[in-house]
Amino acid sequence: MSRHILFVGLAALLFVRNLAPQQPGGWHDPSPHTVQFVAVDTNVKLEVLDWGGVGRPMVLLAGGGNTAHVFDDFAPKLTGSYHVYGITRRGFGASSSPAPHDNNYSADRLGDDVLAVLDALKLDRPVLVGHSIAGEELSSIDSRHPERVAGLVYLDAGGAYAYYNKSLGDFSFDLTEVRATLEQFKVGMNLDDEKQRVSDLQEELPRFENDVANFRRTLDVTNPQSPSPSPADLASVAAFQSWGKATFGYAVPEAE
Repeated sequence: MSRHILFVGLAALLFVRNLAPQQPGGWHDPSPHTVQFVAVDTNVKLEVLDWGGVGRPMVLLAGGGNTAHVFDDFAPKLTGSYHVYGITRRGFGASSSPAPHDNNYSADRLGDDVLAVLDALKLDRPVLVGHSIAGEELSSIDSRHPERVAGLVYLDAGGAYAYYNKSLGDFSFDLTEVRATLEQFKVGMNLDDEKQRVSDLQEELPRFENDVANFRRTLDVTNPQSPSPSPADLASVAAFQSWGKATFGYAVPEAE
């Protein structure tokens, strides 16, 4: 699902970029929200959308490849019970894009960005709702600062990035662990360190071998060909939305 959203989001972005110069007077977002930019780190500001509403604050976090505008049609349905906000994470959309290294994009760094927005807007114990990769932000915040939130809603967001379980394993996470252990082997290590590294590998390698087997089974049943819009589907925003609804069951909001 998240791959499809990423693909459709990128296609929409390319389409809007190509279309924008042809629209005299500029384009106006039809969704009923205000937009502001909140500083969360040195030279980093995030786009924050506010749809208004009554009740406890609710903050929507998008999946990978999307911005907060992906909730443009969904968020207004919640304003009768919540004051609804959306955050576009760093690296996407109109938010700042600092250099791509771990210190700038780790789960805890992204979680701290969300907390910084809560502080700036003075939001008291909101409900956080995250789609897909946003599950890592939800888990990061709740594992470190559970007192800051009233609840968490995971929308197709319970992957290993949010809930890692060693008994189940995960190819990406376990590969990183094996690499880190191997990199710790150095010429001239003392005997105790060598024994510890070997012991670590004896635990990690069988789990990673199982990950590889599971990954291979996934590749064998996955169709690598994603549906692509035709030129006619890209002729207008409405045509592109119709294609998305027919292909994936939903239409990407116009601003996204």
